[in-house]
Amino acid sequence: MSNILVIILCSLFTMILFFYVFYTEEEVWVGEEKTRLGYLYERKEVIYENLRDLNFEYKAGKVPEADYHSLRSSLEDEAATLLAEIARLEAKASVAGTPRS
Repeated sequence: MSNILVIILCSLFTMILFFYVFYTEEEVWVGEEKTRLGYLYERKEVIYENLRDLNFEYKAGKVPEADYHSLRSSLEDEAATLLAEIARLEAKASVAGTPRS
């Protein structure tokens, strides 16, 4: 009798587990759709934060001078490219009369 009870409990637990794992709601929220300009602004913030962190690490003596200059140059080049694309997209948006987002 106890073997049957164990089998029933295991089956019930398995069904509950499958329901929990595979159940999906009718509407799934996927978040807001990002524009290219929004992505570029987020990336700009990340690059600026990386530059601040690199500066801090260099002043703390954790980054050698040669590495610091190469990393800083790389981040500044990426930031310049990003800012140029942001300016181009904003100019295009203002000419088209669409709001920036």
